[in-house]
Amino acid sequence: MPAATSTPAQMRSLYRSLLRELAPRAPSSPASQARSPLHQRLRQSFSADPTHQHSVEQAEQLVQYLRAQRQYTTLLERYNPGMGMDEEERVRLTARRVGMDLPVEYSRDGGKS
Repeated sequence: MPAATSTPAQMRSLYRSLLRELAPRAPSSPASQARSPLHQRLRQSFSADPTHQHSVEQAEQLVQYLRAQRQYTTLLERYNPGMGMDEEERVRLTARRVGMDLPVEYSRDGGKS
């Protein structure tokens, strides 16, 4: 059963866990050094009343949810590698997988398409 109050070390750990689970910002953009609105909101929430037990439980649930979403996305990408491909590329790779090459298509003007 969780304690009635949380220590500052526990809150820092929870805050860092949330930040780790959030999607990273692109390092190439100049605005990447600025904090995102979500990051700013989290920081405000943690600095306002960090020992409120209801908020702590919600934050722990959010960490679990974000972790599960990240793992789901990872598994989806791993077990569905053709998900991001267009249909023509997917058909070509499927044919290659079974040892076949698709025939070269010619356009009406005589060139390859």
